[in-house]
Amino acid sequence: MEATGTDEVEKIKSKFMSAWHNMKYSWVLKTKTYFSRNSPVFLLGKCYHFKTEGEYRALIPVFLSSNGSNFDQISTEISGNVEEFRRDFISRIWLTYREEFPQIKGSALTTDCGWGCTLRTGQMLLAQGLMLHFLGRAWVWPEALDMDSSDSESWTSSTVRKLTASFEASLTAERDPKILARPQRSPARRDWDVTEMRNEVYHRKIISWFGDSPLAAFGLHQLIEYGKKSGKMAGDWYGPAVVAHILRKAVEEARDPELQGVTVYVAQDCTVYSSDVIDRQCSFMDSGKAGTKAVIILVPVRLGGERTNTDYLEFVKGILSLEYCVGIIGGKPKQSYYFAGFQDDSLIYMDPHYCQSFVDVSIKDFPLESFHCPSPKKMSFKKMDPSCTIGFYCRTVQDFEKASEEITKMLNSSSKEKYPLFTFVKGHSRDYDFASSPLHEENDLFSEDEKKRLKRFSAEEFVLL
Repeated sequence: MEATGTDEVEKIKSKFMSAWHNMKYSWVLKTKTYFSRNSPVFLLGKCYHFKTEGEYRALIPVFLSSNGSNFDQISTEISGNVEEFRRDFISRIWLTYREEFPQIKGSALTTDCGWGCTLRTGQMLLAQGLMLHFLGRAWVWPEALDMDSSDSESWTSSTVRKLTASFEASLTAERDPKILARPQRSPARRDWDVTEMRNEVYHRKIISWFGDSPLAAFGLHQLIEYGKKSGKMAGDWYGPAVVAHILRKAVEEARDPELQGVTVYVAQDCTVYSSDVIDRQCSFMDSGKAGTKAVIILVPVRLGGERTNTDYLEFVKGILSLEYCVGIIGGKPKQSYYFAGFQDDSLIYMDPHYCQSFVDVSIKDFPLESFHCPSPKKMSFKKMDPSCTIGFYCRTVQDFEKASEEITKMLNSSSKEKYPLFTFVKGHSRDYDFASSPLHEENDLFSEDEKKRLKRFSAEEFVLL
């Protein structure tokens, strides 16, 4: 009887926590994000200006000197269609808190509410890199505009129903109630050509790699397993630098043949060693076939001391305006966001702090709507936490060499500091006495110094949600 009573208490406790998560992380307020018609909007290397219609090429000022005069400009194609921007934004993959997924090994957790936000933003950055690799930057989800802003309102009502039902279940100690899912649209699918059908296959495949199950290559369960080597456990808070190394390990260990053409490089001590990157790109596939790999470069940096240094604003703008950029794992203190663009002095981001129900991505034609965000959010650059990880994607060695030149130019022109935020140097890391050997890096995610530094960052710079 005692055991039975304990089980009942645990069930009630579990239901109460579920209800609390729904209230804290799923409550969607009816808010709108306002954009100016007088300033360009950048989203992962694409530029939009809502004051105009159509498309044209123009010089857009990105960097401003201290006296306000333009000293560098970017020639880019501008779209004046608001719907084009919405379609582009909604097409990005959105990964958020989930609940009721298979239990995480070594714990009793079936949700990442309250602790998994940086892992989610890391997933979003990696997903964008994979989208560039398999779909290209011009791809947009054909059904993106079917998700209008009214979805936010339906999510609110769904959340209220779910919260109420969860509390009722907890009081009566009943089984979890059956809650009706958010209505799914079923637009009449037109006749897709071969390219569109291929793109839809990859769209679903990329999302499935991030599914919340132990078998998903980049799912939360796998990322937590790799994080254990850095001393992190399920339920712990993960910083942007830790997540960068976890993503590298996850891509290295992925066994899907489709992923053999992608590798990840993480900068050491704010330094990108060009020869190390090229070596990774030119390494053999698991099948033994020769061929260059695309590379996703992750650079953990600090944009200041206790607070973000506003001198780095123009650099962050410059990075997000590059076609190579796959976003920034960052946020503000206590919360991690995926930064994907900017307008004026505000960053555009996707927020993982929304608790959604588990979706089984192994079933055919699983619903896609919950993996796409219906509306962007904006945040002042001044609120950004200084710790972040910047991501770039380069398909070929030539792309990497071109990107390193452009980024170096940007680093030098946008920095008012004596030293740039990070650097590209020729040669291998082993050519420098202060760098750890590649062999050591392969055997462990972090050096002892890195572990101490990361532990200090986790303890001092962020507060657990």
